[in-house]
Amino acid sequence: MFALFQKLPLQMKLRCSSLNLLRNLSSSGATCRDFTCFSTLLQGRVSHSHLLQIHARVFRLHLSQDNLIATRLIGHYPHGIALRVFSQLKKPNLFPFNAIIRVSAYGGHFADSFFIFRKLKRCSLPPNDLTFSFILKSCLQSEEALHVEQIHTHVWKMGYCRDPFLCSGLIAIYAKARKNFAVYGLKVFDQISDKSMVFCWTTLMAGFAQSGQSQEVLRLFCLMVKENVKPEDDTMVSVLSACSNLDVALIENWITILSEFVKDFEGSCCDSVYIVLVYLYGKWGMIERSKESFDRITSNGKRRVLSWNSMINAYVQNGFPLEALDLFRIMVQDPNNRPNHVTMVSVLSACAQIGDLDLGIWVHEYMKSEGRRSVIESNKVLATALIDMYCKCGSLEKAKEVFDEMALKDVVSFNAIIMGLAVNGKGHEAIELFSRMQEFSLRPNAGTFLGLLCACSHSGLSDRGRQIFIDMRSRFFIHPKLEHYACYIDLLAREGHVEEALDVAASMPFKPNNFVWGALLGGCLLHSRLDLAQNIYSRLLEVDPDNSAGYVMLANVLAGDQRWTDVSSVRWFMREKGVKKQPGCSWIGVEGIVHEFLAGSPWHPQIEIIYQTLHELSKKMRVASSC
Repeated sequence: MFALFQKLPLQMKLRCSSLNLLRNLSSSGATCRDFTCFSTLLQGRVSHSHLLQIHARVFRLHLSQDNLIATRLIGHYPHGIALRVFSQLKKPNLFPFNAIIRVSAYGGHFADSFFIFRKLKRCSLPPNDLTFSFILKSCLQSEEALHVEQIHTHVWKMGYCRDPFLCSGLIAIYAKARKNFAVYGLKVFDQISDKSMVFCWTTLMAGFAQSGQSQEVLRLFCLMVKENVKPEDDTMVSVLSACSNLDVALIENWITILSEFVKDFEGSCCDSVYIVLVYLYGKWGMIERSKESFDRITSNGKRRVLSWNSMINAYVQNGFPLEALDLFRIMVQDPNNRPNHVTMVSVLSACAQIGDLDLGIWVHEYMKSEGRRSVIESNKVLATALIDMYCKCGSLEKAKEVFDEMALKDVVSFNAIIMGLAVNGKGHEAIELFSRMQEFSLRPNAGTFLGLLCACSHSGLSDRGRQIFIDMRSRFFIHPKLEHYACYIDLLAREGHVEEALDVAASMPFKPNNFVWGALLGGCLLHSRLDLAQNIYSRLLEVDPDNSAGYVMLANVLAGDQRWTDVSSVRWFMREKGVKKQPGCSWIGVEGIVHEFLAGSPWHPQIEIIYQTLHELSKKMRVASSC
């Protein structure tokens, strides 16, 4: 029998031993007051049936007033039963108080946790660091942080104002309250004795980032690096979030500060500074300087996904999708580099820019194979990026699949699929999907109506577009922005209602921009309205004189009317102004490699072979046409 017992798993042995101990206690009668035995039984994980047996025996032996046993019982029960166990204690000490405050806080019963804390004070029991950590949890999770100043006062009176964990909790709550956060947050932080604890810096910077004080975040970041405290990934997320909200006018100043700072300072923290510089240079549009900063990051620094994400994002934001994808391929070649959902959003955006559907599908499959299917379903940002990529690559069925699989659909995801259907000429489907938003109790926003107007424009639904434009203001109380007017004017002009479109342009509360005049000129070109085209063309030149689109469209209108002298005049005027037509650009994926082609560019490495092949094809076509 003993040999059989030895073969049992450890958890089964403990369970058997506990049950035997309970039977022995039961047979010993009410005179057995072995508190240690019951407290031992209640340690660790206890099944519900076993817990009820122990509790029943505790009750029969009149041991329910023992504070240690009660504390452990409270810890095993849900809030309602735990509160009943606590209320039966006649003289509770600090331990059951802490236990019930903890159960209340973690169970979302914030009012109860505050009530019990006040009762603790009335009992003249001094709270300890655990008490404060549990009550601060309630402050942090509750919708209102009204109690934080009172708790802060108690923390200060009890001498815990230098505890980094409690101070970090206070900073987080002040950040949530946002009321005088800069004053209270810094005051709490200054009282911390050990400032080498990274999470204290992280909490403080997260608070400033959430309250929109970007410069204060960067100031603290520099101070943190100067103190040789290495920022963690959570810290860097707050720093980069602050950078994203930094005014463009301040970017140059902070680049100068950080560049000088990194020259005078050496250490592992420099990698974090270079990551910020990569991000800031990218936001400023200086992609070469961004790449230089990325190259200065050490091999250890490049084990952090944040460094790769910053550079890939910089490429994508500045219109270098091929470079972004090349860097992503280098990244995944190292098994130590694991891309996260932020990486994938940037990569999917690059795929959408060049229409690389194959790589987009690979990214989707990669996330599934890595066990991240649930991430796609639950992460709205990632799912929306996938929808956008599939729509821009023309794979509407795949986009619909991702949309249908989303566990929680929001307005942004609806907007993405509506716009995707719109640009692919599926106007009726886009409008039908709009009606489904009401089933999810979602209120459309300005982005929704931009997608709907675009859908009507691309599908020639002028009457439906008029009604949507009216409903936008009268039914949903959303004031159209300039882009809505431009899209609506484009819809009218495409359908030949050029005069009506001109009336809308004249009545809108914005000065018409190049998109408005371009839409009107495009309508004139489409419907041969030369009588209006030249006046609109002059207006377009006033707002956007360096854009070749207006010149080209007018030349096409004149050519359609066989006014070749006027066509020559327009082209001469372009040359005089130094306006050059933007070259056409296309991408072709061959065996996993995306090739970029610019009209008239000889820089492709295989350009000779390409021209030779085209020449041969041209010869064969001429032979075929002569037969």
